[in-house]
Amino acid sequence: MSVTSPRGFRAAGVAAGLKSSGGVDVALVVNDGPDAGVAGVFTTNRVRAAPVLWTQQVVQGGVVRAVVLNSGGANACTGPAGFQDTHATAEHTAAALTSVSPRLILGAGEVAVCSTGLIGERLPMPKLLPGVRSAIRGLSRDGGPAAAEAIMTTDTRPKTTVARGSGWTVGGMAKGAGMLAPGMATMLCVLTTDAVAGPATLDEALRAATRVSFDRVDSDGCMSTNDTVLLLASGASGIEPTPAELAAAVTAACHDLAQQLVADAEGATKQIAIDVVGAADEDQAVEVGRAVARNNLVKTALFGNDPNWGRILAAVGTTTAAFEPDEVDVAVNGVWVCRGGAAAEDRSKVDLTGRDVTIRIDLHAGTSAATIWTNDLSHAYVHENSAYST
Repeated sequence: MSVTSPRGFRAAGVAAGLKSSGGVDVALVVNDGPDAGVAGVFTTNRVRAAPVLWTQQVVQGGVVRAVVLNSGGANACTGPAGFQDTHATAEHTAAALTSVSPRLILGAGEVAVCSTGLIGERLPMPKLLPGVRSAIRGLSRDGGPAAAEAIMTTDTRPKTTVARGSGWTVGGMAKGAGMLAPGMATMLCVLTTDAVAGPATLDEALRAATRVSFDRVDSDGCMSTNDTVLLLASGASGIEPTPAELAAAVTAACHDLAQQLVADAEGATKQIAIDVVGAADEDQAVEVGRAVARNNLVKTALFGNDPNWGRILAAVGTTTAAFEPDEVDVAVNGVWVCRGGAAAEDRSKVDLTGRDVTIRIDLHAGTSAATIWTNDLSHAYVHENSAYST
């Protein structure tokens, strides 16, 4: 259940001293081939971290043989010097890998770089670069779990996954617990596969997967500067699945990781699925679901185990979606508390004592549907984010 589940990949996670806790904070994933195709999806925030700018350029080349990731610092809003730090990290990683694995012979343009942590401060390169060398020495087929741990920030647990095809596999790891909103999340994600697939096929599969998984996680409405999702293919299985088969497996892996992100959201006590049905089109269903997911009155009500459907209906009304207010139905955990835009079943019948919550909204305006995943807004979220940098 990790990035090294597919054949052709090694990984490592080490402590380089970037985190004040002393925990592991540098991860490395290496593709030993024979292929090295890559696809990537990145934050749509106009303020983008140096590693995002670098890795976007690298992915355009269609070949990535190594991904170096660090927690303990985002290297965002650090100017030209921060970008140079990213470039130096890629150069250092390429040279160090080539020296111990001559068969790789890679350049900086084949090394993706990802960072996560506090925005606005440069990374301590005298610690990071030795950490990269230590990670290279620790590379193994069993290194996936340590790599997943090394990219954690406020996460309480590592997030890994595996999806199996017929003789080939997709594996992955992700981090993210806050700033989870479309454009993806404050997340780093590395997906790997030993299937035979070129960059165009990988890109198609990845975009189809993220559209219905990471892009529909909306924990707190905050978009990160560092979001990066990479899909690497080693071709080590020798099997070339159909584009549909590959997309299905990548989607399954992304969906699993997305659910783990929501389950571990900062301060969350509820994991909430907002199912919007009867929409005029899918985009409108997404718009309605996202409006409810981002509504603090809804989120705080659910934290307090209050099925306040009026807040849900009010949030629906802020959208541009097609619907008639007196035709909307709302159910909370299977109880239709609102029918035709008015009170229906007694809200006291709704059981919100568990962690899982499902809100179903029927717009009666069409046949399209979409699901957005979010969580409640708790005291713990406010406390954690009020003191994040101190």
